[in-house]
Parts: sequence; structure tokens; C-alpha cells
Amino acid sequence: MPEFYHVGKIVNTHGIKGEVKVVATTDFPETRFKKGAKLVILGKTTTPVTITSSRVHKGTVLMTFDGYQDINEVLPFKGQLLGVREADLDQTDLEDNEYFYKDIIGLNVQDADGNEIGTVSEILSPGANDVWVVKRRGKQDLLLPYIESVVLRVDVSNKLTVVDIPEGLDPDEN
Repeated sequence: MPEFYHVGKIVNTHGIKGEVKVVATTDFPETRFKKGAKLVILGKTTTPVTITSSRVHKGTVLMTFDGYQDINEVLPFKGQLLGVREADLDQTDLEDNEYFYKDIIGLNVQDADGNEIGTVSEILSPGANDVWVVKRRGKQDLLLPYIESVVLRVDVSNKLTVVDIPEGLDPDEN
């Protein structure tokens, strides 16, 4: 069975001509949601779809799918996740020091001295840069901005990242 990576969630319909409203959870919305892109609706069964139109509207993405021109045809998709097949991911989409979220989540986090800090459990995208949520044993989660001065090295193949935690960023520091 192929593996899928979530790129968005269909949260509602828009209008009566088969347009859906999607909250993007992808690192490449301009690529994933362009006209002609192939996605999969992950419901009780997987439904492959091809995007025929896409536009940003009030913080969401409005899109239509080939073969779905009526609100009644897309209503069952409401609340479903959109995915991309692992085989459709293209490493050439990445520039230097860019990674797929799927490659970062699960990385072990260490400081420059080799002390274990925790594991990246989630990535937030609040604005200018991503923020990595690091789960730690017996401590609060640590929020690390993905900037050069904090994330010193990322080694995806060894599932490791080395960081320098700026003073005042650790909520458990006294």
C-alpha cells in the first residue's frame, strides 16, 4: 500500500460549482496545489484527484478537481485530508537547508556538546520561519525557531539535528 503525506484538509465547500476550501498543511503549497497537480483524498477509501483550479482566499486555498463540477459531488469530501503519494515527492523541490516536514519530524535533537534534548514532534509555520516543537522527557516542549544561529546541523540520514538553544528560550531554565 502506498504511503501518503498530508498536504491539507478540506474544511468546507465554496459556492455551488464544486469548489472546496482547503487549509494547507504542506511545506510547498504553490507546488502541491497548482493546476494539474495530482492529490489523493484520504477518506474511507482513497480518491485520486487532479486539481483544475486553485487560488488563495482569506488564508485558505480554494480549488476544484477534474470531474467534480457540482457542490453535491464534493460535499462528501468535507472534513477529509488531502495527501500526496510518497512517489510524487520530488527532492529537487528543495533548496539548500530546506527539508520536507516528514524528514524533520522524528529527528533526535542534541546540543553542540552531544547532550540529548529530545525529539522533533511537530513543525509550526507561524510566519517568517518555521518553529520546531521538541518533545522532552519530564520537561515542557521546547519551541526552536528554524534559523541558522539555532539549528546548527541537520543530518536526515542519521535522524539527528544539532542545535544551540539561545538563553531565555528554554521555559524550564531558571
